[in-house]
Amino acid sequence: MVEIRLYTRKQCPLCQDAKEILLQLQDDYTFELKEMDIEQSDEWTEKYGLMIPVIEINRQIVQYGNIDAFTICDYLSQN
Repeated sequence: MVEIRLYTRKQCPLCQDAKEILLQLQDDYTFELKEMDIEQSDEWTEKYGLMIPVIEINRQIVQYGNIDAFTICDYLSQN
């Protein structure tokens, strides 16, 4: 099964928007969504702190910042 990780943090409007997009895409694509709070890990905070939200599909960063459904759909359709 495809695993999508959403790296996020509290009080992040872009992160909430990204989560809503992913939840809507679950109607058309089968994947497991894991929400990862970067504040739970110093490594994640250092790596993703300026990039969030970050969408990682099967351990590959697909998009970050302003997330759009088209890019995620395109990736999921090709893989």
